[in-house]
This record gives sequence, structure tokens and C-alpha cells, in this order.
Amino acid sequence: MILEFNMVKTMLLAIVLLYIGNGIRNRIEFLKRWCIPGPVIGGLIFSIVAAVLHIKGVVTFKFDTTLQTLFMNIFFAATGFEASIPFMRRAGKKVVIFIFLAALLAFLQNVLAVGLGPIVGVDPKLALMTGSIPLTGGHGNAGSFGPVAEAAGVTGALAVAMASATFGLICGSIVGGPVANWLIRRNKLDVGYDPDKIEDENLAKLMAEQEAEASKIIELEGERISTSFLLLFVAVGIGAFLRDVNTKILPGVSIPIHVWGMVGGLFIRNVYDLWLGKKGKVLPTQEVEMMGNVCLSMFVSSAVMTMELWQLIDLAGPLMILLFSQVILIVPFVILLTYRLTGKDYDSALMVAGHIGFGLGAVPVSMANMQSVSEKYHYSKIAFFIVPVVGGLFSNFTNAAIITFFYNLVGIS
Repeated sequence: MILEFNMVKTMLLAIVLLYIGNGIRNRIEFLKRWCIPGPVIGGLIFSIVAAVLHIKGVVTFKFDTTLQTLFMNIFFAATGFEASIPFMRRAGKKVVIFIFLAALLAFLQNVLAVGLGPIVGVDPKLALMTGSIPLTGGHGNAGSFGPVAEAAGVTGALAVAMASATFGLICGSIVGGPVANWLIRRNKLDVGYDPDKIEDENLAKLMAEQEAEASKIIELEGERISTSFLLLFVAVGIGAFLRDVNTKILPGVSIPIHVWGMVGGLFIRNVYDLWLGKKGKVLPTQEVEMMGNVCLSMFVSSAVMTMELWQLIDLAGPLMILLFSQVILIVPFVILLTYRLTGKDYDSALMVAGHIGFGLGAVPVSMANMQSVSEKYHYSKIAFFIVPVVGGLFSNFTNAAIITFFYNLVGIS
């Protein structure tokens, strides 16, 4: 028996599972400790039940994912709004180095996935779903790039990407703190200095401004909300037009539409700041971020619940080899490169914990890792500023470019 859900019913189920997942997460401590998102929990429970029912021949669910795609595009457009060019210019040397390191890790994750895949009997196109898409990218990228691969004929791409993202969250939570603690103890790092002492004046000034902005209490206003809502759709529309231009000018290079939506958001943010900012009008960035987060939750819940997990049964062994290989890759990477190139000090050790967090899982894992280490030693303003800025903003752009390169390399278009 086939049970079909139209797009409205699909979203209704996604919302129900979102609330169920959040409720379970709030009641089970280890789910919060490992930063497993509520939408993933609810969606995964349903997809497991759906897989059992499908294998038993009881019922197969069919979903209309039209709105899922829309929510995905809005979320990535909202991400683009965070990319202020003046902010990027002032970010400082350590931020630039960390952006490079995040991009290099993402590139190596894909090299490992594509190179090791055929050795363990997995097609490189499918093996790519265990690289930077779910790890550096998290569930958001897994849910957006996975369907692109499936549309190109890569069966099971979404399920593999989502499963890999969940694996990454757990491993990132387990590995990050201990590696940072080992670096601090092994190198006898000075953990007693003043955390407010920041040598880079531009970085110190920028951090102070960001802290002041974050501490502001913004009252929600109808005009600000409607403006942010309309601007997000304009960004998505600009992205759609840019995708058409890309298809006509460079037909051999396929860039997913949600990446162009992110570029649309970046364009609007900087034009708005340049044009209306001089007139005293401020872009409603908090409202844009809020809507982006809502769309992300809806998108991830929908994407996870529609996974066809029965496609993973024959891939369980090779998939675990590929994923544990990624863990083996990231540990020496952060010790030999991230720690050394960011200064070989306490801030660097804390950034290592953060890099493992979003390099395997997501920015919330980074923050949890760094919080765990800082509770034992002390807080680091630099680490708590740089890691979320790079992991939550800059790496979205660099990772999208790297993924697009590898998609075209292995023939996904």
C-alpha cells in the first residue's frame, strides 16, 4: 500500500515531528549534551518507522517536497545576509587563517571520500555524501546537496548524507574536548593570562561591536518582520535568475540554486548597507536570522523524515569505514595545522575543539566543545568569536564552492 502526502500534509507532519523531536531532546540529557537537533530526532524516528513498514511490505510513504525546497532556499538566503563586506574586511589575520583551514579541511574530506569510496566498494558519487557535505556542512547542506545528487541518479544520496551528518554530530561532540584538553596539558599552555587582552586591535574592536550588537534587546515590529520576509524572497528570486544565467553561460558547471540564493542574500545585504545605511536605515538582521532558523528547522525535519533508510542496509559496513576515516583525518589535521597556524596558545587549543565541532558536526557542537574546555580552564573571547563566525558564515561559502567543484568532478549535475 502507498500512502501519499501532498505538500501541505507533508509540512504538517514535519511540524508535528519537529515538536516531538524538540520535546524528546529537552527530556533526554545526552541528546542535549551531544547537540542533536530536535528536527533530526523527530524526523529520524519517523524515517526508521517508515523503513520498517516498507521492508515488511505494510505501507510505503510518498511525500511532496516542494515546500522543503523553498524552506531550504530561504535558509541559505538568510545565511547570505550575514556576509557584510565591511565586516569581512575588518575580521583580522586569525580569522583569515581559520577560514583557509576550514576550507582546506573541507577539500581534504572530499578527497578522502572520493578516493576511499571505490576501495571499499562505494561509488565515488555516493561516497562524496560522507565528505564535507554532511560533516563541515551539517544537516543543512546534507539535506540540500543530497537531493541534487539523487536527481542526478545517485540512489540513496540523501539518506547517506543525513546519516553521516548525525554521525558527525556525535563524533564531533566526543572528540573535540579531549583533543583540546590533550593539547593544553601536553604543551603546558598558559591558561592564567587575561582573556580580555587581544593584540589585534581591529579584531578587538570588531568583537566589542559584535558583543554590543548581540546584547541589544530588539522588540519585534511588524514593519521589520515584513521587510525581512520580503527581502528573503527577493534574495531567493535573485538566486533563481543567477542560476539561469549560470546555466546559459557555463552549462558544464552546475551550481545548486540554494548556493545562488546565498549569493542573492549577500548582494542584498551589502547593497542595502551601502545605499540605505547612509540614510540611517538598518537592515533587520535579527529578524532575517530568526526566519532563517525557522526555515532551517522545517527543512531539516522534512528532509530527515523523507529519508529512505532501507537504501542504507547494504552500505552499513563501507559507510562506517568512510566515516571513521574522516575522524582519523580531522584529529591530526587540527593538531598539526589548526593549532600551529592559529598561534600555538590557549586560544588555539580552544579553536581546535571548535574546529572539530563544526568540521565533523555543526557550530552548536563547536560551542558546546569550547564551553566544556573553558569551564575547566577559562573563557577565550577570541575563540568564541572566530569559531562561530567562520563555522556559521564563511565556511558556508567556501564549502559550497568546494562541493560544487567535486560535484562537477565526479559527474553530478
